[in-house]
Amino acid sequence: MRKSAAPSGTATTGRAASAKKAASAKKTAATENATAPRKASAAKKAASAKKTAATEKATAPRKASAAKKAASAKKAAPANKAVVSGTAAKARTAPAAKPESRQAMVRRARRINRELAEVYPYAHPELDFLNPFQLLVATVLSAQTTDLRVNQTTPALFAAYPTPEDMAAAVPEELEELIRPTGFFRAKAKSLIGLSRALRDDFGGEVPGRLEDLVTLPGVGRKTAFVVLGNAFGVPGITVDTHFMRLARRWKWTEQDDPVRIEAEVAEIFPKSDWTMLSHRVIFHGRRICHARKPACGACPITRLCPSYGEGETDPEKAKKLLKYEMGGFPGQRLNPPPDYPGKPAPPLGAA
Repeated sequence: MRKSAAPSGTATTGRAASAKKAASAKKTAATENATAPRKASAAKKAASAKKTAATEKATAPRKASAAKKAASAKKAAPANKAVVSGTAAKARTAPAAKPESRQAMVRRARRINRELAEVYPYAHPELDFLNPFQLLVATVLSAQTTDLRVNQTTPALFAAYPTPEDMAAAVPEELEELIRPTGFFRAKAKSLIGLSRALRDDFGGEVPGRLEDLVTLPGVGRKTAFVVLGNAFGVPGITVDTHFMRLARRWKWTEQDDPVRIEAEVAEIFPKSDWTMLSHRVIFHGRRICHARKPACGACPITRLCPSYGEGETDPEKAKKLLKYEMGGFPGQRLNPPPDYPGKPAPPLGAA
């Protein structure tokens, strides 16, 4: 009976083992089914990582090259900045242009005189006069006013007092009334009566032809004396009026402010024979083009010789509107100008 029971137990055991295996396989399958999405996701991530790694590996040389260039540029930037900064500092500390030598200045000044002679071949004293006495009186009256106003005033004055003797005996109030249009008429009347008496008493009624004599007369300084000497007696002299002073400084002929010192320094630049006409040309230029407040730089014929070019209007059309007297197509200052004067005579006092 025991022998026949053995196969039955063995079969049971076999079935149990098979069932156990089936269950295990089922469990494994279930587990695999459960983990399949995670494995797929992991595989996908792995594939993506592998692809990214391959891309980074491919682009690595380019990134390295770009990084190397950036580092090089960053390193060079301070050096370039230093160079630029150094250049700017050098520009700031650069020495000024070499000063003009004395010899160069003299050559330039004389060239200005020659060119002004071509621009103003008709330059002349702008006071109307017929003799040294009239010129002396007119020059005294020209202080603090225009030559035009003096020229409009003197016809009536000389009609009333034609000689030093006549003016020496003038009634001050009557003389003052005649010269009132010139301004400062009381002080000027006193000077005219005083110089007329000196001419009458000390010089025989004649205007002296020497500087040392002229400056002894009331109201007569070096400027007035040189106007009379140069234009009535042919004695060379430099007339340093406000126009001459301004232009001599603009042209760097002098840095002086005192008229006597300006006269002395300019006299060293030019031959004595040029002094009188130089004065006329410079004064002409100052009245017509190189004005005090607004020079007509754009219409000036000697700009290339002027170290002060640009102080005034440089636009040619605008500068042209600033020109005065004959340069601007207007009447001059003299009622009776010289025959070669190209402009129009000035109108008499009171004329429209």
